[in-house]
Amino acid sequence: MSKSIDQRPLAKGRGAITNDSSNRFNLPSREMDGDWLDDCRLIDDPVKLRTEITSEFPRSIINFNSSPDLPFDRSINAYRGCEHGCIYCYARPTHAYYDLSPGQDFETKLFTKPNAAELLLQTFAKPSYQPAPLAIGTNTDPYQPIERQFRITRAILEVMFQTRHPVGITTKSDKLMDDLDLLSELAKLQLTAVAISVTTLNPATARLLEPRAPSPSKRLAAVERLRIAGIPVHVNIAPVVPAITDHELEDIVKISAEKGAQSVSFIPVRLPHEVAPLFEEWLEAHFPDRKDKVLNIIASMRSGKRNDPNFYSRMRGKGPWADLIRTRLKVAASKHGLNKGRFELRTDLFKRPLVKGSQMELF
Repeated sequence: MSKSIDQRPLAKGRGAITNDSSNRFNLPSREMDGDWLDDCRLIDDPVKLRTEITSEFPRSIINFNSSPDLPFDRSINAYRGCEHGCIYCYARPTHAYYDLSPGQDFETKLFTKPNAAELLLQTFAKPSYQPAPLAIGTNTDPYQPIERQFRITRAILEVMFQTRHPVGITTKSDKLMDDLDLLSELAKLQLTAVAISVTTLNPATARLLEPRAPSPSKRLAAVERLRIAGIPVHVNIAPVVPAITDHELEDIVKISAEKGAQSVSFIPVRLPHEVAPLFEEWLEAHFPDRKDKVLNIIASMRSGKRNDPNFYSRMRGKGPWADLIRTRLKVAASKHGLNKGRFELRTDLFKRPLVKGSQMELF
């Protein structure tokens, strides 16, 4: 039986309260034993979870999709799991496929793909491959803290520049400024655009929602530096959490415009599979006074449920609350000149690479 929230010590700097699972894939519950919990109460320091990193070597690296509500049909993820620890992350359930918990395992047991750039070159070299904008950061953040050590995202961008392949980046980290040189060169060729996620302007709220992500001020500073460097930049207010962050919508739009963003969008919070109970635990721990209100509003935007997996509505929400947020964003975006369309990236510059050992090397 799960222990109540007040019996669990909070792990400092982590988003999930527990490491339990829903047993969707017969995953055993990772619950702390009672003796350990008793001993923990005798010390002042909160639970400290260490990050574990494992390298994996997949056979393919591009994920193709046919979703009609996504502006791209292919993506790449350099990492699995994310140390940012965002409690609302819809990618958390993917850890369950590997007998790991979508809770604290997702943010402490990380996987790297060191051969990502090599696989990408091999894919691009195939005669059947046709270029189209490739999205980075749609599942886990390409600039989470371990990127500074492994530089896999950097290697991927180098392949993009070498082959003149278009790439879009989504991140909630200012660490992408480490690659400003590459991004600038790609932007000169109309081969890249960046989306920065900003959930809240309140540092205290950000520390609870996304404990190991850079502060909102650092992300907005990155928006400004990107624009000065001539890189197209979009701000995605994602997710909007009703009764916790939705009141900041207009302020985020205003400061995004001031920093040079060219467009803005929003996505209401999504709670698929194990994310729903994890988010409910998080609310109980940090916002018990408004827990029911938050969950009820989310249900009102998701056809009475915690999550709506249907195309289009999953990204937009439905009902009066979703309509109100959408109208507020439209008005604020128009007021500050952020109602522009999508960024168009070029595909006609693509140069198919020569991979060692391929038949094309003979010519």
